[in-house]
Amino acid sequence: MARRRRLLVPEAGQGLNQLKSEVMRREGYRVNPARPDEVKYEVADSLGIQMNRDGNGQMKTEDAGKIGGKIGGAMVKEMIQKAKEQLNRK
Repeated sequence: MARRRRLLVPEAGQGLNQLKSEVMRREGYRVNPARPDEVKYEVADSLGIQMNRDGNGQMKTEDAGKIGGKIGGAMVKEMIQKAKEQLNRK
């Protein structure tokens, strides 16, 4: 099934990629700032999950969730922390 993931605000894409790079670097992963989505391969490797650049149709949903959860969870924590700091400044 084809995925049509689109950002609600397309202009936010660059900022989200920058956030992903910063957060995952702090989590101890090597991140290429020009290709932050590639960090998923390093996360998968650290979790012992096989991921292929040619396609992952055979991957279990559970494994995909572990990879995405590690990345997305770290990003959400960072966004919450930034929001708290911003509220405290007001």
